[in-house]
Amino acid sequence: MAPSHTGQEAVVIGGGFYGTTIAAYLVRARGMKRVTLIEREDALLKRASCNNQARIHNGYHYPRSFTTAYRSRVNLRKFVLDWPDAVKRDFTKLYAIARQHSKVTAKQFERFCHEIDANIRPAPPALRSLFESRLIEDVFLVEEYAFDSGRLAAWAANELGACGVQVTTGTRVTDVARGSGSALTVAVQHGNGSRESIACHYVFNCTYSGLNQILGDYPGTQTHLKQEIAEIALIAVPPRFQDIGVTVMDGPFFSTMPFPARGLHSLSHVRYTPHLNWSDESGVDPYERLSVYPRESRVDRMLRDVVRYIPSLSQARHVESLFEVKTVLAKNEIDDGRPILFEKHPQLPGCFSVLGGKIDNIYDVLEKLDAERLETEADRCQTDAGVIYG
Repeated sequence: MAPSHTGQEAVVIGGGFYGTTIAAYLVRARGMKRVTLIEREDALLKRASCNNQARIHNGYHYPRSFTTAYRSRVNLRKFVLDWPDAVKRDFTKLYAIARQHSKVTAKQFERFCHEIDANIRPAPPALRSLFESRLIEDVFLVEEYAFDSGRLAAWAANELGACGVQVTTGTRVTDVARGSGSALTVAVQHGNGSRESIACHYVFNCTYSGLNQILGDYPGTQTHLKQEIAEIALIAVPPRFQDIGVTVMDGPFFSTMPFPARGLHSLSHVRYTPHLNWSDESGVDPYERLSVYPRESRVDRMLRDVVRYIPSLSQARHVESLFEVKTVLAKNEIDDGRPILFEKHPQLPGCFSVLGGKIDNIYDVLEKLDAERLETEADRCQTDAGVIYG
């Protein structure tokens, strides 16, 4: 294996939204000069950052996890300011509470929204009339947005280029190991089969579903993860719904909202979106499992249930489905909370594992990084000079 000619201050593994944002942060906020980002796909933001519901949460979705809801409220305001060109705001978002099988009543949901200071008001009669009143207890007009993953990918490419981050795509990290002194060694395999070894001081594993598929001295995450093959259906909605998003709460229901990157609507269903799940473990590559999965769509069952609650969506047309691996913290399955995973590995100093539950969680990660003492090459030079000449 040929060594890299130049050592790096940091290697970021994973070119999704979290990996690209962290790489730019290391340069912009922490003063690192030599940062490399490695992505196994042929372009940035190709996997979970793209294949999802494209929702920027504002807290409404988490009445059973106050912390997640509150952080969503705080983070959405920042996200809109930092990525305005990627945010779609010009649509009406409705939350409807089912009369049966919902884990919250309309009054409970309204009270919860007031507790987290989220905008909510009764939907006007014209919008309420879209719903089957025998099945829906109440409908609320809320403030929630969608993001355009294509525009975020364009931002990532431009920002990393401006920062001078070295981006390598079509390349997979196989091992992370202790190097000499305080250094780490990252072993990579390029798409053409060639291998390379990169020396660095810090490694940030942002591979989402692939967190525990790196070998060598990498210890894996202490937090137990659950993997799931999920289907997000993309549908063309009738003209009346072109600028409307709907979420029916809170239990075995569904959500449909604009999907800006394609000019369609996403459709997810609590019962039918999850296809297959398993406990994450080293040696069981989630992406390989996805590659051999038959991908038989359940959109017919999704739409059949949707039409019960919103009859006029019977005219919706299925265009295609996005299948992707979804990774969650096993401990949050009960309350639907979506905290970040941020682990330092004492066995491998300088190595971090990062997992975000939703796109706006990036600010929770950056707050964690702000609290870390990350030495730059300039810091080390000053220390060495002090030892030699002090």
